[in-house]
Amino acid sequence: MQCVLSAVLIWRLRYIDNMKNNEKVLIKGNYAIAQAAINAGCQCYFGYPMTPQTEIGEYLSSKMPELGRGFVCAESELAAINMVIGAVSTGVKAMTTSSSCAVALMQEALSYACGDEVPVVLVNVMRAGPGLGYIYPAQGDYNQSVYGGGNGDYKIIVLAPSTVQECVDYTYRAFYLAQKYRNPVILLADGLLGQMMEPASFGENPYPEVDVSSWALTGAKGREGRAIYSCAPDEKKQIQHIYNLFRKFEVIAENETSYDEFEVEDADIILTAFGSMTRNIKAAMKVLREKGIKAGCFRPITLSPFPSKRINELAKQGKDFVVVEMNMGQMLKDVEYSVKGQSKVSLINRPCGEWLSVEEIVSSVEKMVEVSYAAGI
Repeated sequence: MQCVLSAVLIWRLRYIDNMKNNEKVLIKGNYAIAQAAINAGCQCYFGYPMTPQTEIGEYLSSKMPELGRGFVCAESELAAINMVIGAVSTGVKAMTTSSSCAVALMQEALSYACGDEVPVVLVNVMRAGPGLGYIYPAQGDYNQSVYGGGNGDYKIIVLAPSTVQECVDYTYRAFYLAQKYRNPVILLADGLLGQMMEPASFGENPYPEVDVSSWALTGAKGREGRAIYSCAPDEKKQIQHIYNLFRKFEVIAENETSYDEFEVEDADIILTAFGSMTRNIKAAMKVLREKGIKAGCFRPITLSPFPSKRINELAKQGKDFVVVEMNMGQMLKDVEYSVKGQSKVSLINRPCGEWLSVEEIVSSVEKMVEVSYAAGI
């Protein structure tokens, strides 16, 4: 990758190198992800330029060689993700980054990585779709990330940050979870979050190193007892392998499912969103409460595993849910499944473009309340 780094970026690189652990720096989301990956111990980056995440590769093209780490601008997204699989099979931390339609090209490899149980880290900074789409703000890759487009039965851990600081925090977490569970992890951001600038601190990587010696490949010698595969020629072994993958994800769901909730205990309506849209529903919640409508907020941090258990608990308490997302209702299905018919679920959405404003959300909720009141619900 032939990158011409701006004077501002060069200054920021030098500043970050010299900053103290808890000191904050004003930084773009994409650059924050890149620096956090370095701090997390990422030894290899393989990527291909694709807006709106190209700055991640731009940043790493300067930093990785300085640190004696691997940086490759691959000839395609297909090449990049398969290079990551090769690297992480040896036990090192490696990642790739891309966006939406380019991530679609990686689906076969992600299925393969789940079957092989190798700790791939993929950052998807979403753009609008379907197809090539454009760089309008959007959240249309929920289904692609959570349910995937690869073949067979598999599950991927998906983390959704809502601030630049969380871009840092969840990048650390992504590398840790990937190695801890030998499972691919997707950090699902969006174009708005990747491009905005906010204060963030990097600190020390809060997660311990994971011992990979029992499975990491070291070459032809010293491979006794180790196996990385996604296809067993024996039918019974293949069936057992798939069962094991899903039992592992049950453990992940039990230990790693995470979410944020605000003012839900006395709420009649719970606004639900993921990623950067969470910022707007929190503001809308405050306005609604000032207007006498008891609103709360619920935000899944892990989109997979999804916090269905907690949503079901809240639904049993008679709380209605309003899902707010920049797509045609992709997370809506998981909320409806979690509620299991015990309360009402509504949708406020736009497929892409100008972000749903606080005013739009408040107005839509007020209309829903009026309709429910008129119907005597």
